[in-house]
Amino acid sequence: MDKALKAKLPVIGLLDSGGARIQEGVASLAAYGDIFLRNVVASGVVPQLSLIMGPCAGGAVYSPAMTDFVLAVKNTSHMFLTGPDVVKTVTGEDVTLEELGGAATHAKKSGVVHLALENEIEALTEMRRLFDFLPLSNSHEQTKRTCTDPRDRAEEALNYIVPDDSSKPYDMMSVISKVVDHGDFMEIMPEFAKNMIIGFARMEGRTVGLMANQPKELAGCLDINSSVKAARFVRFCDAFNIPLISMVDVPGFLPGVTQEHSGVIRHGAKLLYAWSEATVPKISIVTRKSYGGAYLVTGAKMLRTDMNYTWPTAEVAVMGADGAANIIFRGQDNIEELKADYVDRFANPLVAAQRGYIEDVIEPSTTRRRICEDLDFLENKEENEPWKKHGNIPL
Repeated sequence: MDKALKAKLPVIGLLDSGGARIQEGVASLAAYGDIFLRNVVASGVVPQLSLIMGPCAGGAVYSPAMTDFVLAVKNTSHMFLTGPDVVKTVTGEDVTLEELGGAATHAKKSGVVHLALENEIEALTEMRRLFDFLPLSNSHEQTKRTCTDPRDRAEEALNYIVPDDSSKPYDMMSVISKVVDHGDFMEIMPEFAKNMIIGFARMEGRTVGLMANQPKELAGCLDINSSVKAARFVRFCDAFNIPLISMVDVPGFLPGVTQEHSGVIRHGAKLLYAWSEATVPKISIVTRKSYGGAYLVTGAKMLRTDMNYTWPTAEVAVMGADGAANIIFRGQDNIEELKADYVDRFANPLVAAQRGYIEDVIEPSTTRRRICEDLDFLENKEENEPWKKHGNIPL
């Protein structure tokens, strides 16, 4: 790890560990500390990737947890701080090794694992695929691959992909695959917080990071898990100079007592902080809804987003027409008429465009060309930041 940091080269860990060797006592703990410190020092300098190849118990889980991406193998990879026997003794809960800390459990429930693969060959292959998207360090130039996919490739299907009924779901993955080079998109954390899509693709051979709301899951609402998932991804891309593209269709934050009591304000603020903090080229495209605080968090102009576009189907407002009209025109007899007037005036992107909050209302089929042109324009982007040791993200 020391040599990798000096040479500015990524670190890949292949991990299979039962934890600290008890008979070594504090010496084994000190050795863990040596590794953990290097994980932290290398963070944001060189990419760190972990592949869990067997059990990973106790202190051994913290090193991969601090790396950028964790891959694991279903049924053979296990991560936990305390094993099933200790859990049974302390809490009385009966749980299997797989239920407690299996790859599928961490990929779906805890978010510790970014990708859970079927076998070790697939895991190693996906590790190589992920590595191929990443720079060698934060000071290396992005490798631009040869691209035979023309920037002016128009996808007419995008003009019809958003349903007329604003409450009807559609698959945002279809939008992404039609925009990126050759439809090649590597989704990260596909099983965790499915209402938010994150992953890597290329635009004219350049690596880009994409985050997108998924209308098929929870109507694309933001919640605690999706906010944390996206915030960490945004910070990784910013650390390694990977441009960010946000595809937006978000009706707001998920309401509910559980969300509020679990700190959705604090967790949602992580994404707000991460996107605002990022100085890489940032492009945002609203495909349909973008309401309330979620409009800001997913890449509004005010958060130093370089290029903001909407499709003609976009609605940018504080809230949807029904909710807004019932508050603004409460008690009035002609509420349906007033609601229709509100829709005509605000349920479209023109108000945002008139105020300069978006660059343009674009034809969906031209989305790829616009992004490629903007990435060319923003290639040498610089932001002037005030000096500070570091900010204080609301963890």
